[in-house]
Amino acid sequence: MKIVIAPDSFKENLTSLEVASEIEAGLRRVWPDATYVKVPMADGGEGTVQSLVDATGGRIIKCAVTGPLGQKVLASYGLLGDGDTAVIEMAEASGLPLVPKPDRDPRRTTTFGTGELVADALHRGVQNIIIGLGGSATNDGGAGFAQALGVRFLDKDGSPITSPLGGGQLDQVHSVDMQSVHPKLADVSISVACDVTNPYIGDKGASAVYGPQKGATPEIVAQLDANLAHLASIIQRDLGIDISNEPGAGAGGGLGGGLLAFTTAEMKRGVELVIEAVNLDSHMQGASLAFTGEGRVDFQTAFGKTPSGVANVARRHGVPVVAIGGGLADDANGVFDHGIDAIEAATSNPMPLEVALQNARQYLQNAAERVARLIVMGQRMAGNTSEGTSKPLPTEAPAAAASAAPASAPLNGAHSAASFAQPIAQANKPVKRFMRAKRVQGLTRAAVELSRRRQKLHHPDT
Repeated sequence: MKIVIAPDSFKENLTSLEVASEIEAGLRRVWPDATYVKVPMADGGEGTVQSLVDATGGRIIKCAVTGPLGQKVLASYGLLGDGDTAVIEMAEASGLPLVPKPDRDPRRTTTFGTGELVADALHRGVQNIIIGLGGSATNDGGAGFAQALGVRFLDKDGSPITSPLGGGQLDQVHSVDMQSVHPKLADVSISVACDVTNPYIGDKGASAVYGPQKGATPEIVAQLDANLAHLASIIQRDLGIDISNEPGAGAGGGLGGGLLAFTTAEMKRGVELVIEAVNLDSHMQGASLAFTGEGRVDFQTAFGKTPSGVANVARRHGVPVVAIGGGLADDANGVFDHGIDAIEAATSNPMPLEVALQNARQYLQNAAERVARLIVMGQRMAGNTSEGTSKPLPTEAPAAAASAAPASAPLNGAHSAASFAQPIAQANKPVKRFMRAKRVQGLTRAAVELSRRRQKLHHPDT
């Protein structure tokens, strides 16, 4: 039996690979001889680099680059196992956590460091770059990013602006010069992991929606939006590209729009990029069962998050999917209408968050074992157990559990979960009256009296 385990990370706790390993450990208690394929997953946000590096046998590259406030920071990106693909999270070089709360002002912050990460990847000869736009501290419309790659922004005197541009300086730009852009930039394929549709400017744009999260007051938001509108008009005039209302252009403080303007980038859903990068379709072929998961499963899990992406791939191959979450929301059952067949919580009872985090590994193992045992029980009820291939479930008390523990067996490959609902082949036999009397023995006096009254009620002639 082949089982694919393709979870997201549990944020600020376990990586995707660690989650997959713990789920495998729990499943092995029930199916020790199964074939397990671990595929670390992500949805384009935090943790995507580590997941893809783990999934492909790649490595982490570290670089000293320009931080959002112009300071030097040590940032990293992933070089995947094929050696041709780089994965960059803009938050590494231009993220909000890199700016102390008292200093947060998106008029000052720049994406210059993210551009430096791309330049380093180009220097290493990559052919493909995946860029995730979440968690930025910036609102520079991608201008700083472009500067790091050789794009020149000229002021009213025709002189290049040499300091990294922030959102508050964009009104100084009077023209754009692409003559000195990085020579390899045009030859590389750039995919942008973007799950939002915010435009570059306007009441749903980068400044209005995300500016306040980065320290912008209403007055600063108005200034930033006007500056982005100014830059968009310059780009349209000089480059012939209108990015002002492009869906996703407002992501990453407008870096989405900058990538559309200054590179050949394409916007894609984050989880779809990851699915393609890890070749999940090929891993799913011939699988009997798939597991996925994330830190919290709720109704939103069904829309663009890792479990829904895994479920879509599994459905193409007729593979049932179980999602294990650190916790389950009240509306989590909504995922059943979107390709996820079963859900389970790692935490089996209410507890403080710190306790759940400390014991996450053990809880994941236990949750996976619970799911596996239910599946085996369903197979036994449906008559799917094959004596030739089954193995007994491990148990701490073999003698006591021998008659109760069902044997494991491979699933049917196709969506065999539906057969679990079939009725039991042979109806239960009624308990004979003398057996009832035996069962009454040893009970408390109150229980015996209750049993006799029920017997007299239902059998007045006895």
